[in-house]
Amino acid sequence: MIQAALNGGRSRRFHPAVPCTPAELARAAAAAVEAGAACLHIHPRDAADRESLDPAVIAPALEAVRRAVPGTPVGVSTGRWIAPGGEARHDAIRRWTVLPDYVSVNLIEPDSAEVISLALAGGIGVEAGVWSPADVDRLAAHKDAGRCLRLLMEINEQDPADAIAVFEATLARADQRGIRLPILAHGLDAGFWAVHAAAMARGLDTRAGLEDCAFRPTGAVARDNADAIAAALTFRHDRPS
Repeated sequence: MIQAALNGGRSRRFHPAVPCTPAELARAAAAAVEAGAACLHIHPRDAADRESLDPAVIAPALEAVRRAVPGTPVGVSTGRWIAPGGEARHDAIRRWTVLPDYVSVNLIEPDSAEVISLALAGGIGVEAGVWSPADVDRLAAHKDAGRCLRLLMEINEQDPADAIAVFEATLARADQRGIRLPILAHGLDAGFWAVHAAAMARGLDTRAGLEDCAFRPTGAVARDNADAIAAALTFRHDRPS
């Protein structure tokens, strides 16, 4: 399974095809699903193009995407930097009138345990975002770790060798801690293709899209999210990155 991460915190300065408005997210979602994406991850934006968890921003984005790709699971980020920011995010999430299928929660953030509990209590799936073995330890300490939807292994190191080392260490820690959740793994920018290859070699689910990497394995810039998904799906894990 491959998930399409359509925009993240990227701007159109990063890539002109980064979708921001609900209509743009809907078009990008439809194209990504057509290219082979099984589910979606989005960062809805307000009228000023700022990431937001406000119910008035979340609802139209989710509704537009679901109209474009009915039945396709779609999730949003709960990153601590996203407005209203910090622990004020908790109240914003409680006030959501349209719910995502799941949210990603960064275990490195100090209120991650509260956000996981809040999402699960509201019937929202949780992608437990771990960036390192230490994050796996934080997840293992949560009483509802086993109720999470999946382990979202997000490897941010930019040197490919470093990225693979952290990927392997994080996998090993999850095994040591007895975490048996499905794993979805991805890298970022210069480390993206190394992690993608390692995840494919292990038969793990992966993620791709302009949030994670704008380049194809050849070094050419992807045209858009659909092109990034197509490149990831046809990538051979034994090909040098």
